[in-house]
Amino acid sequence: MHYNGYYRFNESRYDYNEPVFYDVRTTANNNNNNTTINEDIYSYPENFTNAIVLIEEAIAGEEEDRLFYTYLINNAPSEEDRQIITGIRDNEIRHHSLFLKLYSELTGKTPPQLPGERFVPPSSYCEGLQRSIIGEESAVAKYSQILFAM
Repeated sequence: MHYNGYYRFNESRYDYNEPVFYDVRTTANNNNNNTTINEDIYSYPENFTNAIVLIEEAIAGEEEDRLFYTYLINNAPSEEDRQIITGIRDNEIRHHSLFLKLYSELTGKTPPQLPGERFVPPSSYCEGLQRSIIGEESAVAKYSQILFAM
């Protein structure tokens, strides 16, 4: 039992009898309440298969990222910028290796060659920085999906 939104130390706020990976919505239909369950594509049993697909996409995307950061390094206005972006590019190379290893360990196979995103040089260094931030946010979202699927 809770009081004004607070729970006792050993009480749970979660109902463990309901499925965790389902989006349960109640809709009114002819004055009756109908509960519909919308399965998330990352829920069991599809979670492993979908995670593998996301890992394949991540492998293809990391190659484009490496080319993109190499372009930014070559167009950086200062040595300090070059050093920072070189560190980011080196992280992308490590991510690529990590995803290759993860894919191989999970499937026992080498990943298929998927066409990566086509590298399009930015119109300016500032636009490149903006694209890199947006791209990294997108990658974090994808990597979170992989993590949750596991």
